[in-house]
Amino acid sequence: MQNIPRMKILHDASADTQIASDSLWDAGDLGCGDLVMALRVKLNAMPGKVLELIARDAGAREDIPAYCRMTGHQLLQADTTAARYWIRARVPA
Repeated sequence: MQNIPRMKILHDASADTQIASDSLWDAGDLGCGDLVMALRVKLNAMPGKVLELIARDAGAREDIPAYCRMTGHQLLQADTTAARYWIRARVPA
């Protein structure tokens, strides 16, 4: 039988926990390029703070975690069922 890597579950949508955010941004249906460019500006303007992001584009569930890994921002929680992501903006060195 072939070993298939499993994706890490960041958040169980049935859990009652919710992270407090400093700012909320509803990105609507913005696609990958536009979403990531606008997200970059927002997160760079709020170092150390938490952004609650609503992103309904189908690619966001893969794009947001990848963007955070590549840029050093911390994805605290993701509820892909509700299209919500909580991201702590990195603090520049």
